[in-house]
Amino acid sequence: MNKAQLVEAIADKVGGRQQAADAVDAVLDAIVRAVVAGDRVSVTGFGSFEKVDRPARYARNPQTGERVRVKKTSVPRFRAGQGFKDLVSGSKKLPKNDVAVKKAPKGSLSGGVSARTTVKAAAKKATAKTAAARKTAVKKTTAAKKTAVKKTTAAKKTAGKKTTAAKKTAKKATATAKKATAKKTAPAKKATAKKAPARKAAARTTTAKKTVTRGK
Repeated sequence: MNKAQLVEAIADKVGGRQQAADAVDAVLDAIVRAVVAGDRVSVTGFGSFEKVDRPARYARNPQTGERVRVKKTSVPRFRAGQGFKDLVSGSKKLPKNDVAVKKAPKGSLSGGVSARTTVKAAAKKATAKTAAARKTAVKKTTAAKKTAVKKTTAAKKTAGKKTTAAKKTAKKATATAKKATAKKTAPAKKATAKKAPARKAAARTTTAKKTVTRGK
């Protein structure tokens, strides 16, 4: 069983998969932090976790047989409780309608005040992370909606401006065309007006010649 399967196994008991994942993370984080700090975390019926210091020593390389010096180090160690041992060995049967390892009585953690404080802090931290994630999701959704509204409003304003500019351009073009037409029509009218008096003068000259001819 891996971590994901462990979460699925306890999801129904704690109210959902997310709550189960947060609970598992909080418990593991609290145990690791307590052991790293040098505390011993003991759960009655299950076992205890503790930090063990190993002094510097000589070891032998299994491949070459060469003697190698190993530096001083610290390692975590888990010791199963008697109840856990009895269940694994078969001397004690697993309960059908009860948990295999019952809740530890108050004050049973041998890690002391530091371990209990670490557990509480880890639980608060997990809750705070969940709340922060929800707030971030709400903020992102709100920001996305505001951005969409701003873009729509800007697009409408731009379209309105373009339409107004197009109308103004069309009006200017129409006015310019009318002025050009008026300018072309005015010289034509003047030329026609000048030709009319010339025709009248020619007609008068012709009439005078006819009169002179008759007088003779």
